[in-house]
Amino acid sequence: MASLDISSVLQGGYQHPVSRSWQGRRQLTKSMFMYPLFITDDPDASVLIPSLPGQRRWGVNKLVAFLEPLVKKGLSSVILFGVPLSCTKDGRGGPADDVDGPVIQAIKIIIARFPNLYIACDVCLCEYTDHGHCGILNQDGTINTEPSVERIAEVAVNYAKAGAHCIAPSDMMDGRIKAIKRGLIDAGYGNKVTLMSYSAKFASSLYGPFRDAAGSAPSFGDRKCYQLPPTAKGLARRAILRDVAEGADIIMVKPALPYLDIIADAAELASDHPLACYQVSGEFAMIHAGAAAGVYELRNMAFESVESMVRAGATLILTYFTPEFLDWLS
Repeated sequence: MASLDISSVLQGGYQHPVSRSWQGRRQLTKSMFMYPLFITDDPDASVLIPSLPGQRRWGVNKLVAFLEPLVKKGLSSVILFGVPLSCTKDGRGGPADDVDGPVIQAIKIIIARFPNLYIACDVCLCEYTDHGHCGILNQDGTINTEPSVERIAEVAVNYAKAGAHCIAPSDMMDGRIKAIKRGLIDAGYGNKVTLMSYSAKFASSLYGPFRDAAGSAPSFGDRKCYQLPPTAKGLARRAILRDVAEGADIIMVKPALPYLDIIADAAELASDHPLACYQVSGEFAMIHAGAAAGVYELRNMAFESVESMVRAGATLILTYFTPEFLDWLS
C-alpha cells in the first residue's frame, strides 16, 4: 500500500454498508415506483398474463381487494391501461373515453376507496381502434396527425374530468402535448392535472408482452413512423425539448434499461422537471427469465436495474416490480 498514491485509494470510502449507501446521489424510495395496471371490461376478471410473470388483467370489481394490501404497504401511484375485449372498436378509438368503460370506471372506484392514491391514465388510441394504430389514419394507412391529436386531447380531458390526477399520452403524435395542455386549461384542469409525456418512446422490440396484455398490436404495419428509431439520440433530445416547451410537467423515457443514455440526456435537458422512465414488459420478462435460468438472483437484478435508472437521473420508475419493491424497501 505504501507505493499507492493517496488519490488512488477509494475503497476506504465504501468499506461499510452505511458508507456504501452514501455513494448514491439519490436513494430508492417507495414513492418513486408507479404500478401499471391493466383494466379490462369484464368487471369480474382476474386473468393471468402468460408472457408477463405474475401480472393480471383486472376487472373493476376486483380492484379494491387487489390494491388494498399494496396501499397498506406504501403504494402511492398507479397508471391505468384500458383493455377492452367486448366493445366495438372503430377508426377513431371511440370507446377510449366511454364513461362506462374500464378506465373511467376504475378511476371512480379507486378515488372512492383510496383517496390518497395517485392515479395516472395512459392516453392512447391503439387499444380502441379497429386497426390497432395510435392515431386516426388517412386512406392510405398513414397517420392523419391533426384529427389524431384532437381526439387524443379529447380523451385526455375526459379522463381528467373523471378524476385522474395525471394524464400520460403514449401515442407519440406530433403536437399532442400542446393540444392536451390547451384542452386541460380550457376545461379548467390546467392547474389540477399533471401532464406526463412519453417524450422519448422508442420503437422497441421490448413491448411484446404488453401488447399481449393490452391487445394493442397493430393489425398491419408497425409504429416506426411515430415511435423513435432506437438509434435516434438526436431525435430523442429534440422530442424532449419540444415536450418541455409544449407544457409537459413530467418527461418520460421508454424503454429504460437500453436507453440509460437518453435518461441521462433528459436529466440534463429537462433538469427542472421530474423524470420518469418505464421499465417495460420485455425488460421485466427478461429479468424473470434470467432468474429462472439461474443467471442471477431475481431481487438482486431487479435492484440493479432500477438503481441504474436512478443513477442516470430518473426520479419516477414505472415498473411491474412495484409490489415487490414495496416489500423489499420495507
